[in-house]
Amino acid sequence: MISRPKWKGEGGPGEAMLASCLREHLAELPRLTRLRRCYDGRADILERRREPGLPNNRLAHGYPRYITTMAAGYLLGGPVAYQSERAAGSVAALKAAYRRTDIDSVDAELARNASIYGRAVELVYADEEAVLRSASLDPACAFVVYDDTVAAKPLFGVYYAPVRAEGGAVGGWWVHVLTDAAAVTYRADNLADLRLSEAVVSRPHYFGGVPMVEYWNDECCRGDFEPVLGLIDAYDRLESDRMNDKQQFVDALLLLTGCTLETDERGRSPGQQLREDKALALPDGDAHAEWLCKQLNEADTEVLRQALKEDIHKLCLVPDLTDRQFAGNSSGVAMKYKLLGLEQLIRIKERWFREGLRNRISLYAAFLKRVQAVSLDPMDVEIQFSRNLPVNELESAQTLEALSGFADRNALLARAKALLGQE
Repeated sequence: MISRPKWKGEGGPGEAMLASCLREHLAELPRLTRLRRCYDGRADILERRREPGLPNNRLAHGYPRYITTMAAGYLLGGPVAYQSERAAGSVAALKAAYRRTDIDSVDAELARNASIYGRAVELVYADEEAVLRSASLDPACAFVVYDDTVAAKPLFGVYYAPVRAEGGAVGGWWVHVLTDAAAVTYRADNLADLRLSEAVVSRPHYFGGVPMVEYWNDECCRGDFEPVLGLIDAYDRLESDRMNDKQQFVDALLLLTGCTLETDERGRSPGQQLREDKALALPDGDAHAEWLCKQLNEADTEVLRQALKEDIHKLCLVPDLTDRQFAGNSSGVAMKYKLLGLEQLIRIKERWFREGLRNRISLYAAFLKRVQAVSLDPMDVEIQFSRNLPVNELESAQTLEALSGFADRNALLARAKALLGQE
């Protein structure tokens, strides 16, 4: 999230202002890169090094992907629904525009990016046939700048891409700046020390606002697994060291006291003799052999592993569906209690996501009004999210059977409340 610098021009940001915003964004880039790396399974444990000769198992667990998949999937369990009693015809035109750009896929990608990075960025544009389109941008190279008022009005959006030569070498950067009136493309040699040449492309748009929309994951723009990254790293280290200990236990040293082993008449080394003969002859009663190995306490290790696992799920509010508490015979009400933490998390995500969706509607509505004379107030559109939960069909059938004998409405409601445990 970029801070809110003061607006100093009507046509767009100046070079100094744009350079300052890019520097602030680049300062956040290591955090964003690490979050994406962890989501892709390239955890910090994979970079661990040990002394030569020591086992170095590096086990990376896919908790970030699991948490993101669960949170984003639960947020958008079904496609977002749009309806309006006052402007049904205009909403129909909006839905038609959404279908042409396959907005459900864009929403899924935005929800995933918001879960990973803490925010997602959408670009709204019109293609060469004047058809409305939406695309999800990589938050690592896109951001929106707001003013310093309590309204936090978007001033402009920025996204950039490398200029590549035929061999793949980076020869500069394309910097795209979008204001509420135009989209301007610059070419820069260096993002960290921005020096803009004249605009390569400058074209007006007709969206009535900055055609880049940010979707925040929460008020702090944190990813869903970001608060538990330390616990996940500890879990990776524990399991990796556990495997190292096992390997060292298997590769234990044999300590010989009072004797030595030499190459036999067949030319076999002492180690080869032990592997092939599975026997060891000692010269006298004072000589003995024993294994030098590390004592393993699997019980304590398992307790620690289980504690880390529980803390990860508890603090990120995403439940472990393999836990015994999620048995198949749980009632619907019991299941809701078990998902209470996840439900609270999704409620927060839903509020911020709805704000972004309404900003998108404003951009689409302004364009549709100009092109198709469709008048639509974004506040007249009701945005509905749906959950994707398993259904206990036996419980539902039993409830319907229990309610089927009530003809009186009040008696029916009383019985329904009793079945739901509300009496």
